[in-house]
Amino acid sequence: MDIIAEIRRRHLVSGESISSIARSLKLSRPTVRKHLKTKEEPVYERNVQPAPKLSAIKAQLIEWLELEAQLPKNQRRTAQRLFEELVETGYLGAYDSIQRFVKQWKLDHRHSPSTQQAFVPLVFPPGEVCQFDWSQETAEINGVVQTIKVAQFRLSYSRKMFVIAYPRETQEMVMDAHNQAFAFYGGVPKQMVYDNLTTVVDAVFIGKERKFNRRFMALANHYLFEPVACTPAAGWEKGQIENQVGNVREWLFTPRAQFKTFEDLNAWLAQRCKELAGRKHPTLPLQTIAECFEKEQPLLRPVTQPR
Repeated sequence: MDIIAEIRRRHLVSGESISSIARSLKLSRPTVRKHLKTKEEPVYERNVQPAPKLSAIKAQLIEWLELEAQLPKNQRRTAQRLFEELVETGYLGAYDSIQRFVKQWKLDHRHSPSTQQAFVPLVFPPGEVCQFDWSQETAEINGVVQTIKVAQFRLSYSRKMFVIAYPRETQEMVMDAHNQAFAFYGGVPKQMVYDNLTTVVDAVFIGKERKFNRRFMALANHYLFEPVACTPAAGWEKGQIENQVGNVREWLFTPRAQFKTFEDLNAWLAQRCKELAGRKHPTLPLQTIAECFEKEQPLLRPVTQPR
């Protein structure tokens, strides 16, 4: 699936010829033509979410471990404490699973060679990059106070943000969040930058090499964007979205948001994202975020699939 996505991006987005693609990827031209005809769209097969076990909370656990790896050792939570907090969010699995996972994660991340870390630019061309991350917030839905997951997007040039809330974090919700975000922006950036979410990345190799999840690559193939995963424990590679998470918590979830349904909450969040675009751009202070977005939006790829 990742080869298909690369072929379609290079031909449909960059205009590279079939012969050139075939030579560089060591494929025959008929094979390249066949893949160009592939228009696989995300298929949502699962209608019932299974009881949350380790796989369901792995992304949250990795996020906590990556953040705490940057703290002094005496400020990091033990596996027992992490387990207790996961139970509070609905985890129904055993402590042993958490303990084994935490131990293995720490062994795998003892050495992070700085030579493998890529330079991340501070200035982004319009239409090029969007950053994505999840945050965990507290809201009152239909009178019940609950922990919710918020998918957050941020266009790196204009800083235009989009946030949408869900009861939990699953692959179906990752895909739906992208559909909603691209509709909100009225287009698709060339690259999407992610943490190493288990719903996005199946395996992390040396440097920037990744094995992306097959179903997620169907989404990338459909929208023709290039997914980019950060170096583990290198939050600065998506520093804009990291800062946004804290701001969104202050601006939108303090005091606690109270709504009848998730639909009502998300309609309000989308409206607030439009209103907050009236703020001054952090690096272009003579312009607002909305004004910068007006320049960026025409450079986004149209949401509709090219023929």
